[in-house]
Amino acid sequence: MTTLKAIPSGDSAAPEPEDGSDIGSARRVLTLEGHGLVALAASLGTEFVEALDVLGQVSGRVIVTGIGKSGHVGRKIAATLASTGTPAMFVHPAEASHGDLGMITPGDAILALSNSGETSELAHVVVYAKRFEIPLIAVTKGADSALAKAATVTLVVPDSDEACPMRLAPTTSTTVMMALGDAIA
Repeated sequence: MTTLKAIPSGDSAAPEPEDGSDIGSARRVLTLEGHGLVALAASLGTEFVEALDVLGQVSGRVIVTGIGKSGHVGRKIAATLASTGTPAMFVHPAEASHGDLGMITPGDAILALSNSGETSELAHVVVYAKRFEIPLIAVTKGADSALAKAATVTLVVPDSDEACPMRLAPTTSTTVMMALGDAIA
């Protein structure tokens, strides 16, 4: 049986240069994601408290939405909220545009996740939130994005390096979003 060796606590050294080994690659990924989490923790401020206040005043449910990897993270956040006693559900933004907007009621609040904040699939959800004065909390790294500008409260996640060797696949960004959801719960 293989066991994992713990890295001594307080070891904040940069990841070993990727030497092509599986261990080197894994350490690089975990270190980059760890740096993203540290940056997220340092970035929390009054907006986080405002988001908690909005969610604390909800008489209905927390509706979590997002597309792509943000949608997968959103499903997990909705499940975590529900397991901690906060009524929550995930609504897929494409399905919302085709009839599921009716699942969102004036007593709800919307937690919308989008890495860029420019996700066109969220447009109908954003318009619906404005029309029915439903609080909208945005989680995005796009501080000046359309989603951020439309939101009641915007939680800007730090722009951290993705752990993917090509810096393309959402890795650190999804880890940070998921951790922020855990912190909210």
